[in-house]
Amino acid sequence: MNIPIHSRFSLLILLSSSILWCGCHRKDGSRPDHPQIATGVVMQDVSFFSTALNRQMPYRVFLPARIASGKKLPVVYLLHGNGGSFRDWSNDSDVSKYAARGLILVMPEGGASYFMNAVERPIDRYEDYLVFDLVRDIEARFPARPDRESRAIVGVSMGGFAAIKLGLSRPDLFAFVAAISPPIDVPERRFSWKRAGQWWEFREIFGPMASSERQARDPFVLVQSAVPQTAPYIYLTAGQQEPLLEPNQRFAAGLRQHGLASEFHTKAGGHDWREWDAQIPGCFESLFRNLRLSYDVGGNP
Repeated sequence: MNIPIHSRFSLLILLSSSILWCGCHRKDGSRPDHPQIATGVVMQDVSFFSTALNRQMPYRVFLPARIASGKKLPVVYLLHGNGGSFRDWSNDSDVSKYAARGLILVMPEGGASYFMNAVERPIDRYEDYLVFDLVRDIEARFPARPDRESRAIVGVSMGGFAAIKLGLSRPDLFAFVAAISPPIDVPERRFSWKRAGQWWEFREIFGPMASSERQARDPFVLVQSAVPQTAPYIYLTAGQQEPLLEPNQRFAAGLRQHGLASEFHTKAGGHDWREWDAQIPGCFESLFRNLRLSYDVGGNP
């Protein structure tokens, strides 16, 4: 049987995409869940209904064990990488210690969505889920400050991309943004046979190359129209041995060129939690400084 060339191409793309999906979407519970919980911190796992996604979604929270009556705390949203889950930050880092210093740390589930509203998958409205449903649920359920100046978003890898994109497109929501090893160039990546499945996934999320939908999700485009006076402070990092170093260097240069308050750091290492863990202390030091928070222990920043 002769299969037309265009059909064979589509079949190959579909097969590659399926392989990528299986490799990057591990099932909940496939890894042991051993959260690192610092002294003076409590952890809660929550499941809530997201209107944007029309289903229950899980998230994990660290917060101080003791919070003064009537006290409201700043909130930091921690976004995981592709192939990860809402448990990653708690299992692979000691980030919980910053909750003991008066922060609410929120770790949502994002699958492999880049936390975007997918252009070609209308049911995957992950950006709306995060900025509307999740923020609303956190502020109703926990003693969270509801103002922009008390809200930050930090991500690793895929989550770092999302933090940058959301920070630039929704500067009214976040005063501080941190991206640790973000694949910042994803929207500009062109087709290659080697990564055919990944390319197809990106097309479904970001839209066709050069489309208005894709440009609206491209940090290199968004930074050009960002207003320095209202943009969040941006903390950007990359490992010195990872392929993402060069695009992040270019993006850091763009931030400086357009006058956005930012800092860029590199450390020895690749694209993994060992390198990301080394970047977290500097990230939170910058967060506390730029949100003008003290390091007072006991939930009283």
